[in-house]
Amino acid sequence: MTKLMILASLVLGLVLAVIPHVLWVITWICSKCFHFSVSYAPFGISALVLVVLLWLILAYGFFIGRFRLDVNHIEYANKDIPQSFDGYKIVHISDLHLSTFDDRPSELQKFVDSINAQNPDLICFTGDLVTIGVSEAEPYTSILRGLRATDGVVSVLGNHDFLIYARNFNSVTERENAVIQLAEYEKNELNWNLLRNENYVVRRGDDKITIVGVDNQCSSNQGFRTISRGDLPRAMQGTDGFRILLTHDPSHWRGEVLPKTDIPLTLSGHTHAAQIKLFGKTPASLSFIETDGLYTEGDQSLYINVGLGCTLPVRIGANAEITVVTLHQK
Repeated sequence: MTKLMILASLVLGLVLAVIPHVLWVITWICSKCFHFSVSYAPFGISALVLVVLLWLILAYGFFIGRFRLDVNHIEYANKDIPQSFDGYKIVHISDLHLSTFDDRPSELQKFVDSINAQNPDLICFTGDLVTIGVSEAEPYTSILRGLRATDGVVSVLGNHDFLIYARNFNSVTERENAVIQLAEYEKNELNWNLLRNENYVVRRGDDKITIVGVDNQCSSNQGFRTISRGDLPRAMQGTDGFRILLTHDPSHWRGEVLPKTDIPLTLSGHTHAAQIKLFGKTPASLSFIETDGLYTEGDQSLYINVGLGCTLPVRIGANAEITVVTLHQK
């Protein structure tokens, strides 16, 4: 992450430095054609100020913003929630991208401690444990095993978990085998309930709620095309009563969940809110209809968690997030 940050800072700094110099060249050519004088100083100073300002912003995002944490509380009511689940507490997390913590593993431990401090009944993880490989996760096994919830951890696979951005595979079969290895790691090493187009029933006596989980499903024309492996009809088979869907990509909600199901609550991640949010606005809105937070249409709701980790090692305004969803019978 540190090397990536240095490289990004140098490249972006160079781009910003070039812009005033291009303007200066254009102005200098015009001055020769139309016989007026022009000073280089304002352009050179502008380039310096832009680069220094950029580096200060990136330094904040890397050293401070990357590990600022918001704990957001949502009270969710629905008539189909059984009485015995009134007050049931779900902690929703997403997008760990564990290489984020390679230079500061203690920050991941702090995040885990903050999750446990919510005393969750259930932890739901909506995908992207890693960015390019299972080797990213192995150094953090003991920390992740420390997650505590009465009914355990339920997870799904995100687009990065299918390792489609890794360049070290010689064949599709080799990549698919690595995905299986990652899935086995979540189930056997972390003891998570990984749902691959499956469902998980939580019971309290005769009452139940069902967690439906699908592999990454990229729907509609939102965002960029990643990979679509979700099979929602299969995952919903045999389910009834109150259901919560875990699906990594929030475009799935508008693409399939809203028009074809009556699932009341969907939890997603994926967008990271572009890891930039200023004055309540995020560049993610250029690609996604729903970018972060809670959305409701009719009797169906979507919550998008902006994640705990990073793809690029900077967060500015879009802080890492733990979402605490407390269920209530309406």
